[in-house]
Amino acid sequence: MKYGVVLFVTDETIAPAVLGPALEERGFDALFVPEHSHIPASRESPAPGGGDLPRHFYRTVDVFVTLAVVAVTTARLALGTGVALPAERDVFHTAKQVASLDLVSGGRALFGVGVGWNREEARDHGIDPRRRGRVLDEKLAAMARLWSEERAEFHGEHVDFDPVYSWPKPVQSPHPPIYVGGGSDAALARLRDHGDAWLPDTVDVEDYRRVRSWLADQGRPDVPFTVFGADPDTLDVAGFDEVGVERIAFWVDPGGERDVLTRLDAIADRWMR
Repeated sequence: MKYGVVLFVTDETIAPAVLGPALEERGFDALFVPEHSHIPASRESPAPGGGDLPRHFYRTVDVFVTLAVVAVTTARLALGTGVALPAERDVFHTAKQVASLDLVSGGRALFGVGVGWNREEARDHGIDPRRRGRVLDEKLAAMARLWSEERAEFHGEHVDFDPVYSWPKPVQSPHPPIYVGGGSDAALARLRDHGDAWLPDTVDVEDYRRVRSWLADQGRPDVPFTVFGADPDTLDVAGFDEVGVERIAFWVDPGGERDVLTRLDAIADRWMR
């Protein structure tokens, strides 16, 4: 089993240049960093988990800047968006950022994606929240072509461009693995059609068993699973090996350097030593 961390990086938390080496020194294999371009003041969408939206959602540092800093201060750590929101992003800029991260890190990028929970955030980007899943699917398909083809073109309902050149190409072939978040029917279809790994926030082994069986029926029996945002104090891993979980990415509360390092030590002591 491999162990990673999910951590919001903000202007008030541990610095990326400190975080990356600390993870690598303790034996973690991956870092997943969430993103939000902004948080609309209207606050119509309920916060994940209910209640008031935590402060760190408002203050996220750009995910690709964060991971680039981690890349140059580490040698082995996998660098994941967890999750990025490509439906809200320009397809060309995002393809270039992912490929550039993979290049400067020597092939360590993991592209975690989702539709996002904040519907008004999508609306601010000119995306109909009801159609953001379809936009995401087309952008993933278009980026796959930009990464893998010298002259790429794409013609869809939401993404449409004639032949273009887009460099650099990623180090990983044909592109960095796409980790699909979510467990809805639409998310699972996205995993089947565009994904290389599943990144769900469930810890129920029966969910993993059900999806593993469904993927086998769809001709995708070997898709790896990473548990996303698990609580290291309460997690029960019974059955995880059986259903093909390859990594657990533990949730770490955003905080200052001392608090985060103390928490990483506790997780490493419990799970990795």
